[in-house]
Amino acid sequence: MFAIIETGGKQVKVEEGQSIYVEKLEVEAGAEFTFDKVLFVGGDSVKVGVPTIEGATVTATVDKHGRGKKINVIKFKRRKNYSRKQGHRQPYTKLTIGKINA
Repeated sequence: MFAIIETGGKQVKVEEGQSIYVEKLEVEAGAEFTFDKVLFVGGDSVKVGVPTIEGATVTATVDKHGRGKKINVIKFKRRKNYSRKQGHRQPYTKLTIGKINA
């Protein structure tokens, strides 16, 4: 059984026991988190939400919080003596999917 949930403005396909990385959630490590925005549930029987499925939830356990790899943003204009360099590290939350309640 799998489901498609919405979190952080993105849609993620999840299965039970899977580990995923999502945008940072304001939840402590080791706590349970429940997703209400379930868009699709597949498996033996298929349920499609319009836009979400009423009463369907996905529970997950928060493993850890962290920051992703550093990316460098460089702006440069030739012959104008203009260059800017900026770095960015996106915060994330690692989750382990527990149960899909359809």
